[in-house]
Amino acid sequence: MRMSDHSLDLDSFGDLIERPDARVRREAEERRERTGLPPRALGRLDEIAAWLAAAQGRVPVTALEQPRAVIFAGDHGVAALGVSGRPAGTTGTLVRGLLDGTAPAAILAARAGVPVRVVDLGVDCDPQELPEEVTRYRVRRGSGRLDTEDSLTLQEAERAFRAGMAIADEEADAGTDLVVLGDVSVGGTTAAGVLIAAMCGTDASVVTGRGGVRIDDLAWMRKCAAIRDGLRRARPVLGDQLRLLAAAGGADLTAMTGFLLQCAVRRTPVLLDGVVSAACALVGQRIAFRAPDWWLAGQASGEPAQAKALDRMTMDPVLDHGVTVGQGAGALLALPLVQSAAVLAARLPEALAPEPQRPEPGAGLPADPSVIAEAT
Repeated sequence: MRMSDHSLDLDSFGDLIERPDARVRREAEERRERTGLPPRALGRLDEIAAWLAAAQGRVPVTALEQPRAVIFAGDHGVAALGVSGRPAGTTGTLVRGLLDGTAPAAILAARAGVPVRVVDLGVDCDPQELPEEVTRYRVRRGSGRLDTEDSLTLQEAERAFRAGMAIADEEADAGTDLVVLGDVSVGGTTAAGVLIAAMCGTDASVVTGRGGVRIDDLAWMRKCAAIRDGLRRARPVLGDQLRLLAAAGGADLTAMTGFLLQCAVRRTPVLLDGVVSAACALVGQRIAFRAPDWWLAGQASGEPAQAKALDRMTMDPVLDHGVTVGQGAGALLALPLVQSAAVLAARLPEALAPEPQRPEPGAGLPADPSVIAEAT
């Protein structure tokens, strides 16, 4: 990555990120045809297996051995407006649930045997309350209120973006072969709504959902107004993605965007979760248009902003269960299907081609010579 001491060269991602190997994908599809199974008999699993083969650059694909859930955490100042079903500044409690193994994503990950890594970029609590390995990338305590001020300074945004890149490098170096990406925040879906509405050129009401904890109509109207006001501040900087993230993304979303792009650079496939990861992926697509080929949408959460973002990126979610709890839970539910696709593609034998039938002596000739005489 070409960087100066003071600014990120986001344009270089476009040069560094290549698409997964299309030739390998064709080879994987051809091998699948030689298994003897009827076309489309495995449904979506065939498509997922071909995607994994192209990402790995090998046929047959290798079964996934080291998937890992990476969850980015941060509080958002806009939550003070009452746009979330949880009190502002309570992300620390959610993080502790993940660390204690009592949160939904932690339970699902334990069931799947997937290690969970939680990264605090902007949780609004004393850093001493959380383990050092969780807080070592923290940029600030909480984010600014996006409706009236920038969520981050430009310098903080750069720190968060670089942190996401560093975490992606750490995972790639550790041998992680698939990342399940998640988020834990209070106010994060409001920030995601601003980013998606800005990039899709739509109104606040089109992208405003009910959030991870279902909010009532009054809270929905407050959230819609906050996204509307955030949009007024985000649209003037739409051409500069780092400034856009500083204006509305907060430290966690900014780091997730850097993480996604660097995963694409390092050829590490990523399974996206809900609306927050979709918003970061959409910003990532703006920076490097080939990057989304390394990401797979794990689930449809039912949030309108997520649907808008996935449609813009032409992504078809693996599952449609409406999981809005966040934390990567929806993507973790999709993980067994992705693992199954890899195992089937790796272990299904190619069918032996049938040997050609040799005709018996005299086969195809009339048994009675008189038949020939009659024919003439």
